Amino acid sequence: MQITVMSGKGGTGKTTIATNMALSLQGVQFIDADVEEPNSAIFLRPELSEEEKIVWRNIPEIDHDKCNRCRECIDFCEYNALAVLGEKLYVYPELCGSCGGCKIICPEDAISDKKRQVGKINWGKINARDDCDSMEFWQGEMTIGEASAVPLIEELKKEINEERTVIIDAPPGASCSVIESAVNSDFILLVTEPTPFGLHDLKIAVELAEKLDIPYGVIINRSDPEGDEIIEDYCQDKHIKILLKIPFSRKIAVLYSRGKPFVKEMKEWREKFVDLMADIEGITA
Repeated sequence: MQITVMSGKGGTGKTTIATNMALSLQGVQFIDADVEEPNSAIFLRPELSEEEKIVWRNIPEIDHDKCNRCRECIDFCEYNALAVLGEKLYVYPELCGSCGGCKIICPEDAISDKKRQVGKINWGKINARDDCDSMEFWQGEMTIGEASAVPLIEELKKEINEERTVIIDAPPGASCSVIESAVNSDFILLVTEPTPFGLHDLKIAVELAEKLDIPYGVIINRSDPEGDEIIEDYCQDKHIKILLKIPFSRKIAVLYSRGKPFVKEMKEWREKFVDLMADIEGITA
């Protein structure tokens, strides 16, 4: 089963849920798809391989001796990645979508492909605990200055091991990179917090999950009996199942600040995450 952990906004506890859930289950492959700021390794502490995979994408390179500045490529490009300035055609690689269309339609054959590094992929193993098999760990790290994380996430997801339970820690928000992280998942876990901001961004995440037509459920992080009503009322109106609540706890916060998953100290939570997985399996069955 492939589960993507999402949140409509940053800071709700998405990585907290993903890492603690992964450490509570067996046969897990963990994928940190938040490639602009991967931080799951801080909590999971994997033994990373010395190898790494460099991810490239193609951008156009102009042969100025052949180019007659006819502008056909400029008119074609939906990303505005090409422009004529003075006597030359220029490429803005940060805007390029790497579709290759400009190369195909150029009547002078003046455009070829040039590789540009998008980022890199690292991997390793995590020996979670004595009674649990080792966990596979994969993460992407985007090159500073790149505009789109999608090509890197696409390559990262090619490493999915269908023989394992796959937990994907998605980027926050509802951007293209979030969509790419969730596509082809069996279930989406939406992490929220009981605040007006949390509710606002949960609504955006719910809309995205419904457009993707993927089953989903909600986890309330930093749950407070006096404040949960704002999320509970919305979920009740929308017939959304609240699968788990993580309490607003000083102990959990202290462990988090030390980079330590709370299931390692609060072992009763392992069983709760096992039950959560059983609920997800029941919903998707």
